[in-house]
Amino acid sequence: MKVAIVYNRSSEKVINLFGRPNRETIGLKTIKRISDGLKKGGHQVKAIEGDKDIIDKLEDFMPRVVKGEVPGMVFNLSYGIQGQARYTHIPGILEMVGIPYVGSGPLAHSLALDKVVAKMIFRQNGLPTPDFAVLDSPGFQSPEMEYPLIVKPKTEAVSFGLKIVNNEDELREAAGVIFDAFQQPVLVEQYIEGREINVGLIGNNPPETLPPVELVFTPGGPKVYTYEDKTQRSGRSIEFNCPANLDKKLMETAKEIALRAFQSLGCCDCARVDMRLDDAGNLYILEINSLPSLGEHGSYTIAAQKAGLDFSKLVNRLVEVASARYFGTPSPPKIITEKKDSGAGVFSYLVERRDLIEKRIREWTNLSSRTGDPTGVHEGTKRLERLMEELAMKPHRDFTDAPNVWTWRTGAGITDGILLVGHLDIPITSGTPFQGFRRDPEWLYGEGIGVSRAPLAMIEFALRSLRSMRKLRKIPLGVMYYADEGIDCRYSREIVTEAASRAKNVIILRPANMGNKAITQRRGLRKYRLTAEDAPRRLGKASRKMEVFRWVCGKLDSFARLSSRKDRIAIAVAGIETDAYPQLLPHRIKANILVSYADSRQADSIDKQMRDIVNGERYGVNLELTSERPPMPKRRANERLLKSFNRFAEIWDIPFAHESSLYPSAAGLVPSKSGVICGMGPVAKDIDTPNECVQRISVLQRTLLLSQFLLEQTGK
Repeated sequence: MKVAIVYNRSSEKVINLFGRPNRETIGLKTIKRISDGLKKGGHQVKAIEGDKDIIDKLEDFMPRVVKGEVPGMVFNLSYGIQGQARYTHIPGILEMVGIPYVGSGPLAHSLALDKVVAKMIFRQNGLPTPDFAVLDSPGFQSPEMEYPLIVKPKTEAVSFGLKIVNNEDELREAAGVIFDAFQQPVLVEQYIEGREINVGLIGNNPPETLPPVELVFTPGGPKVYTYEDKTQRSGRSIEFNCPANLDKKLMETAKEIALRAFQSLGCCDCARVDMRLDDAGNLYILEINSLPSLGEHGSYTIAAQKAGLDFSKLVNRLVEVASARYFGTPSPPKIITEKKDSGAGVFSYLVERRDLIEKRIREWTNLSSRTGDPTGVHEGTKRLERLMEELAMKPHRDFTDAPNVWTWRTGAGITDGILLVGHLDIPITSGTPFQGFRRDPEWLYGEGIGVSRAPLAMIEFALRSLRSMRKLRKIPLGVMYYADEGIDCRYSREIVTEAASRAKNVIILRPANMGNKAITQRRGLRKYRLTAEDAPRRLGKASRKMEVFRWVCGKLDSFARLSSRKDRIAIAVAGIETDAYPQLLPHRIKANILVSYADSRQADSIDKQMRDIVNGERYGVNLELTSERPPMPKRRANERLLKSFNRFAEIWDIPFAHESSLYPSAAGLVPSKSGVICGMGPVAKDIDTPNECVQRISVLQRTLLLSQFLLEQTGK
C-alpha cells in the first residue's frame, strides 16, 4: 500500500500568514522512524509537509483509484500551521478529497483539543475529571476553588502554558502569560495531588487498551509533565513505569475509563488518555490526546512496546486498524493485461457482496447444530438443501446417507473432478454456553464459525460467483457435508472415502491456521479406553496386590513413555473416571487415551506395545480402540494442488502458506490416488472454544482463491 506521512514542521506555505500560529512541531527523527517502520511492513512511503499544496502532492503520489482497487492512505501526524482547531485541518481536507487516513476525524480532534468541551462531555458521560473554571479575559473574577490550581490554555496541546499556582497572585500572573502568548481563554483546574497515569488505546469498535504507564517525577520539581519536560529542557528526567504499579482492579478501572473517554469523543484508531490518581485511589481524566506522540521516549510507544508492538509493528498496526475501519477488502489483482478476464469478474462479484457474505455467516452461526443435536443438524440440512437447489446443484444419492452425510453435484458429476468437503455439526459439548455471532473490525466471532459456519458461506458465494458467469454447470464438482465430526466421522467415513476416490482433487473446508496457512499433512489420531477392575477394598486393608487405581496410573505412565518426538508419536491421557462404593476404594477405573501418529505402521506397533503393557495382570483389564482418524500423508498430488492455489494467491496478492498439523481431519479419509488439501477455510483461532473466531479479511481472500481455482477447471 502507498502510505503518505503528512506532518507539520517548518513550512509556512499558505496564502496568508494569518491567525494563531502553531507552536507544535514533530521531530525529523520521529518522521524517519515511522517511515522506516512502514517500509519494513512492505508499504511504499513518502513524507509530505501538510501545507496548501497537500492535495496536489497526494494526488501525485496516490492518484485516484478505479472501483474495487484499495486506495492509498495518509499516516496523519499533522498539527496544523495556524488558526483554530488546527488538528482538524488536514483530516478535514482528506475527508473532502476522499483519502483514507490514520487517526481521528475532524470532529473528535476538535472536541479533544478544546479541553473545556472535552471535560463537559466527560461529565455528561459520568467520567471523572477535576473541577474546573474558565477565565475569558484578564479582568477575571477569581474562581471559588481551593488552591493549588492548574492553569493552561483552553485549546492547546503538549502542556503549553501549563503551571501550578498556589494563590491568587500566581493565578493572575500565569493567566496573564496565557492571555498574552496564546490569545485564548484560560482553563483553571483543581490540582489533584497524586500519581500521573497514561493509558494508550489502539483500534476501533472497541479499541484495545495498552498497558497503563506511570510518570515518575524526580523530587524537587512540580509533579506535572510540562512542555519543558517533554522537550527535555527542564533539566530533570521523567521515568516511565510500564505497566504502572496498580492493583488488578485499579488497572482495569483505568483501562475502562480510558476506553469510555475514547468512545465519548468519537476517536478513531489511536489516542492517549492522561489521568491523575489521588491517595484515595480515585482516577481523574486530565485530557485525551487524539494525536498521541509517537516519539521514541513517549508513554504511548513505551506502552505499545510492553504490549509486544515494537515501533515497526506499532506503526503498521495503526495502518491496519485504519484500513479495517475504511474498507477491509483484499488487495486488488495485479494488472497483467488490458483484457478483462473472468478472474476480475469473480473479484468484483465477491467484493461487492462482502456484507452479504458476513450476513450469511451470521445466519449460520446463530443456528446451533452441535454434535448429538439432531434438531439443529436437521435445520442446517434443510437450509443447505434449499441453497443447493437454488444453485441448481443436484442431490448425489450414491453418496448421501441421511442423517449423517449429504452430497450434491453439478451436471458434470464428480468423477475426476473436485469434491468440496465440510461438516454441519459443531464438536462442542452440550454444557458449553452457546456463543452467537458478533464482530469487531478484524474478527468475526461465534460458535463453530471457523470449523463450519464461515466455510459454508465461502462455498455458497464461490458457487454463486461462478453461476453468475454461467460457469458452474461446466465444472465436474461435488459438495459433501457430514454431521458426525464430533464423533470422529464414525458413520460417514466410508461414504467420504468412496466419494473422494471418485474425485481427482478434494478440498477440505477446515479453517486455515494463523499465518494464512493451509494444511498439506496431518497426523492421525487413535482413541483408546482402558478399563481395569478389581474386587472392592477398604482403606488400610492389608493386601499384596496393588490398588487398581495405582496400577492404572503406573500403566498410563508407561504408555506416555512410548511417546517419541523423533517418530512423531504422542501419547496422552484425556480423562479418568472411577467407580467406588461408599467407604470403599475405587474398584473400577476407566481412562481415555489419545495416540497421535504420523504413520499407521508405527501406530500399530504402539498398539501392540500398549497391549503388552497391560496384558497378563491379575486385574480385569480391557484396552479398547474406540475410534481412529487416519493421517493425511504428503503426496505429489497435494503439491500440485498447493501450487495452483499459490499461483492464484500471487496474482491476487493474498497471503498464502502451508504447514503440517498435529490434528486430524476428514482429509485422512481421502485415498492416496486423489489430491487433497486441507485448511482452505478462513484463518481462525481459538477453535472449538467459546472464543472461536475467523479473520474477516481472510473470509473474502479464501473465497476468492476457491472461486478462482474452480473457475480454472472450466478451461480444462
